[in-house]
Amino acid sequence: QVQLVESGGGSVQAGGSLRLSCVVSGYVSSSGSMAWFRQASEKGREGVAAIDSDGNISYADSVKGRFTISKDNAKNTLYLQMNSLKPEDTAMYYCAAEDGPTMVVASLPPPPPWQYNYWGQGTQVTVSS
Repeated sequence: QVQLVESGGGSVQAGGSLRLSCVVSGYVSSSGSMAWFRQASEKGREGVAAIDSDGNISYADSVKGRFTISKDNAKNTLYLQMNSLKPEDTAMYYCAAEDGPTMVVASLPPPPPWQYNYWGQGTQVTVSS
């Protein structure tokens, strides 16, 4: 059984930083991509960043230059470093994985939510002005 467990959320002031982690247990194909999504109140789930098995990365325009996605295959862990946080970054953040093979293209937004079949429970990020 695949499990994704996020951590690292919290409350920060605008301009602050947080680092989210997502530990994956169980078997997920190494050819699959992983991603971070977020969902603010009364809004749909938005792709924030994604990384595929070749290390290709894409970001939502709203976070480019501020957020960095990375993964440590040895630790089965996905990260999201979030700097220069803004109040509009406030949301529940979810980690997602899929068996692939899905290519991530840097010039395109992250793949849509329906592309992913494994999800974490989410971690709340709240940014105050």
